[in-house]
Amino acid sequence: MGLFQDDFYSTKVTKRRRVFGRIRKTRSNWPRSRRSRGLSTLQIATISSVISAFVAVLLFSMITGLPASGKAPHVVAALNSKQVDSSADPYERLVQAAAKVRPTVVSIVNYKDGKKDKSLEESALGSGVIFKKDKGQAFIITNNHVIEGAQELEAVTVNGEMKKAKLVGADKVNDIAVLAVDGKDIGQVAEMGDSRKLRLGETVLAIGNPLGLGDTLTSGIVSYTNRIVPVSLNQDGVYDWEQEVIQTDAAINEGNSGGALVDLNGKVIGINTMKIADTGVEGLGFAIPADQVMKTVDELMTHGKIARPYIGIYSMDLNNSFAPLDDDQLKELKLPSDVKDGVVVLDAIGPAQEAGLQLNDVIVKFNDTPIPTTLEMKKFLYDKVKIGDTVKVTFYRDGKEQTANVKLAEKPDQ
Repeated sequence: MGLFQDDFYSTKVTKRRRVFGRIRKTRSNWPRSRRSRGLSTLQIATISSVISAFVAVLLFSMITGLPASGKAPHVVAALNSKQVDSSADPYERLVQAAAKVRPTVVSIVNYKDGKKDKSLEESALGSGVIFKKDKGQAFIITNNHVIEGAQELEAVTVNGEMKKAKLVGADKVNDIAVLAVDGKDIGQVAEMGDSRKLRLGETVLAIGNPLGLGDTLTSGIVSYTNRIVPVSLNQDGVYDWEQEVIQTDAAINEGNSGGALVDLNGKVIGINTMKIADTGVEGLGFAIPADQVMKTVDELMTHGKIARPYIGIYSMDLNNSFAPLDDDQLKELKLPSDVKDGVVVLDAIGPAQEAGLQLNDVIVKFNDTPIPTTLEMKKFLYDKVKIGDTVKVTFYRDGKEQTANVKLAEKPDQ
C-alpha cells in the first residue's frame, strides 16, 4: 500500500456527461420555429472564421509563450499555472522535502565497549545530519547523548555504507556533538534553515533512525516554536538546566535523536533531541533550533569544545521541593527568617575555594543579581559573564551576610 492513495480521476465527469445528455435530449424535443430550421451560408462562414481565429491565437500563444490579445492571455496563464504549480498537491512538497534531505541523514552506531562484532541491535543507535564537506571530510551533527561514552563510532549512510567516525567536539549542556567521516562518495549536504522564522502550525518532517529501523520519516506540525523544558544534565532527577526547543507532534522515537527536523523547503530547522515518554503523553517531541545548533557547532569546529566560566561550587537549592532540608539542617545554617531562597554550598574547589567559600555557605547574589537556585546560578555564569571575569558573591555564613570576589576560570573537561 502506498503512503498516499490519490486516484487522479473522478466520477463527476461521467455525471456531467449524463446531465448534458439529458439536456440535449430535452432540447431536441422543443418545438422549432420555421425561421430557425437552418443558417445561411454567410452566417456559418462568419461563425467558423471567429472560432478558427480564436483557436489559432490560443495555440500560437501556448506554443510560443508570447502573449495573445483579448481574453486569451488569461486562459493560457490559467492552463500554464495548472501545469507547473506543484503546490497544488500538498503532499508533493512533503515528498520533495524528504527526497532533498534523506541522503544527508545517517545512522550513528555507538560501540560503548569497543566491540564492533556486536549486532546493531545490541549497540547504541542514533541519527546524524551531514552538514558540511571540507578537505575530503564530511562533518555530521548529532546529539551529545548519542555519542556519550563511545569507544568507537560509525556512521551508516542512506545507501548502507559504514564509515568510521571521529569525534570533533561535543557539548553536554546544549546536547550537540560534531563528528567527521571520510567524505568519499558523499555527494550531498543538508541545507540549514532559519529556525527564527518558524510559525505555529507549520508542517515539518522528522527524519532519522528510530529503533534501529533506519531511514524513517514522520510528519507533523510545529506545536510550539520556543518551548523551554527543564533538563537534568547529570541524569540525577534534579533539573539543573533549561533547554529552548521546538515542540512538534511529528513522532520522535528512540534512535531519532540527532536526526533532522525539516521544513517543506527541505531545510533543516532543528536537530531532534528528545520526547516525553510518560504514560498517557503523546505527540510531544522536541528539537534543538537550528540557529542555536549552528552557534554551538561553529565553536566546536573551531575549538573542539565550548569554553564556559567556572566557579567551582557543588551545591543544592535551599528551597528544593524534591529534597527539602529538614528543620535540623535549616537550624544549622542559622539563616535570618527572611532568607527563603539561595544556593547551599556542598563543596568549594578551584576559584570558589581560593576566594574562601566553604561548606554550608548560602549564596544569595552574584553582582547584586539574586541567585535563588542552582539553575539560575548556571544561567548567570553561562549567559552573563565570561572566563576571567570577577564576580562579587554575596552569601550567608553562620547567619551573617558576607561577600567574596571570585575570579572565574575555564570550566574543566568532565
